[in-house]
Amino acid sequence: MLDSQLEMTDKIGYLLLKKGIIDTKILEEALLIKNEDQAKLKRNLAQILVQEFNFDHDTIFREVSVLYAFKELNVSIKDLSDERIEEIRKLMSAKGDEIKLMLIEHHVIPFQYDKFRDKLVLAAVDPTDRALTKIAYTLNAKKYEINYLRKRDYDKLIQIIAPPENEFLKMIEEADEEISVERDEISVDEEELDAEINKSALVNLVEAALVEGVRKGASDIHFIPRSNKKTEIHFRVDGKLMLWHTQDGTLPEAVMSVVKDRAKGLDRFERERAQDGFIQREIDRHIIRYRVSVLPMVGTELRNKFESIVIRILDDRKVIKDLGKLGLVGYARQAFEKSINKPQGMIILTGPTGSGKSTTLIAALYQVIDPTKNVLTVEDPVEYVIEGARQLKIGHRMNFEQAIRAILRHDPDIVLVGEMRDKETAETAVKLANTGHLTFSTLHTNDAPSAVSRLYKMGVEPFLIAYAINIIVAQRLIRKLCEKCKRKITNIDPELLKKAGLEVEEWKNYEIYESVGCELCNNSGFKGRMAIHEALLFTNEIREMIVRSGAEVDEEKIRKQAKKDGTLNLRESGFEKVKQGLTTIQEVLAGTVEE
Repeated sequence: MLDSQLEMTDKIGYLLLKKGIIDTKILEEALLIKNEDQAKLKRNLAQILVQEFNFDHDTIFREVSVLYAFKELNVSIKDLSDERIEEIRKLMSAKGDEIKLMLIEHHVIPFQYDKFRDKLVLAAVDPTDRALTKIAYTLNAKKYEINYLRKRDYDKLIQIIAPPENEFLKMIEEADEEISVERDEISVDEEELDAEINKSALVNLVEAALVEGVRKGASDIHFIPRSNKKTEIHFRVDGKLMLWHTQDGTLPEAVMSVVKDRAKGLDRFERERAQDGFIQREIDRHIIRYRVSVLPMVGTELRNKFESIVIRILDDRKVIKDLGKLGLVGYARQAFEKSINKPQGMIILTGPTGSGKSTTLIAALYQVIDPTKNVLTVEDPVEYVIEGARQLKIGHRMNFEQAIRAILRHDPDIVLVGEMRDKETAETAVKLANTGHLTFSTLHTNDAPSAVSRLYKMGVEPFLIAYAINIIVAQRLIRKLCEKCKRKITNIDPELLKKAGLEVEEWKNYEIYESVGCELCNNSGFKGRMAIHEALLFTNEIREMIVRSGAEVDEEKIRKQAKKDGTLNLRESGFEKVKQGLTTIQEVLAGTVEE
């Protein structure tokens, strides 16, 4: 009876409940919001679930499109020709900028005009949007058909067809103002500098960089001072620095002062020591946090007090919660899942800075976080907010080492120690793992076996290392080939294979690709990055080797045993990605060292 009543009052809710996508409690709360909403926004249940309860848009609206018989468009960006993209661009812009903005605001694309049927096909992220009828009328469509387009496909397509305008860059262009802040005196005249900054367009330049860095998918923004009144702004995209803007005729001190003024926790007038601060902005309806690092630099001119500024972009949309999206495959995936599902022990991620260790750890944490467990994290600095975890705040009253010691008294079940920096933090982390806690942490070493040596050299006892650790995973990030322009290699270079230590005859059987370059990937041939892994699972044989270590750990012996157990080293893991057509042999060679 209840089911039939629900079906009559809300078909969307009934369908999603039956499919197990939502539960009764969420449905009741959403229906209450819907009832309160009727006089104002008049949102349907699907819109409320996405906007108020943070459900995945595509999961909900795919079911809605099936329920109301909207055709789903399966758009593959790589298969769209340049002519087809240009055709969509023209349809988007046909009625002027105001209508184009309306289309973007409602996440709808005039995808195709069917001349034979005199019908316009509208691709909508939300096919139930009440504004679609008005939009079709505004586009002068006598007949129109609404198709459902997945949000992730829309996001990729709109970046090519109509990338969002940077309002700060537009303000600079409209002002037609040359940014010029000069100074002849040997010492910095702060008042004069302040007056010049306020008159100039430097603020817009810095804000434009913050916006553009997010939109271009950069991980970091670098402000680099040069001589002759020049400052370069670089973006790190897919691991590589690329020049975005060169500011000429302006003192680097002025540019850096503006950056420091925009950040919290930085002293603009301090130019002799390292500083850390942060910035927060709402960009494209998302809160983006930025971590700012300032370092004094040596300049070529004595009167200049140069500083280098690097801004790390912390975009929560990039947090991976699904272990399947990390790129762990085969033995590495099995070993990792087995290790994180144990009630205690240590999981260590190792690799250089920027190799994605934190991303992997957070994804692993999300697999084991449970309301019945006390999950504590100690990181300095905290990069991402982890739902369901208590994240300790590091500051001048409680530093990293004090927090590590205090955590033992806070009844934890699962602990994340951001980094094992020295003997004290390493021993505390090992102690946690040995006393019934599941412990996650990171180390900076080249591969998994060398992490064992590092802990040993820190002074941690071999038997503690052997029996506290479940697994050590070494990780690197390598660039992914652009799916739109990658090209199959017909004649593979035997010299390249020999250089990589690969069998020529064997690799003739694989479909491998090379980079080309197109508009989608900024002509680099690569779009995005992926992780490759080396997993050292602590088997009984590995534990025995470590316990029996003498003056030092025999890393080579551990490597050989790990290989017997099924471990692929980082380079071998990379070559598996080449076989899948995801990257190139050259990229793997550049990102790994030979064993």
